[in-house]
Amino acid sequence: MKMRLDYTKAAPGGVKAFGGVYGYILQSGLEDVLVELVYLRVSQINGCAYCLDMHTRDLTKKGVSVQKLALVQAWSEAGSIFSAREQAALAWAETVTLVAQTHVPDAAFEAAAAVFSEKELADLTMAISLMNAYNRLAISFRREPDGLQADKS
Repeated sequence: MKMRLDYTKAAPGGVKAFGGVYGYILQSGLEDVLVELVYLRVSQINGCAYCLDMHTRDLTKKGVSVQKLALVQAWSEAGSIFSAREQAALAWAETVTLVAQTHVPDAAFEAAAAVFSEKELADLTMAISLMNAYNRLAISFRREPDGLQADKS
């Protein structure tokens, strides 16, 4: 796969703006692992190899087990390996990411709102939206996973 263009060089101001949102999410108070699991699930839905590689590596560095990583895409069938907050976040990530299909139904909102405060839910939705945007950049311009780039060196 050949990168079509390097969007980080073509539009550095836009990348910096996205970085500002990323920084906001980091300081939002949402748990690091929860946010990274959401980023991973969104990237799975969108099929973004670059982001899948990055978030898998990040979660591994944070001590998340291979078993849990392997079950992210089937989290609803994985039993108690995911906390109630993680399950709620992953469900919300799916319905928001698939907005054209789901239209984010009231029941999904009510389920998420039962677990997260208003601020947490707004912050979580911003994180989901940000990852969807990053996925679209990486997929559209064919950004290769860092692991593949390292293998070529």
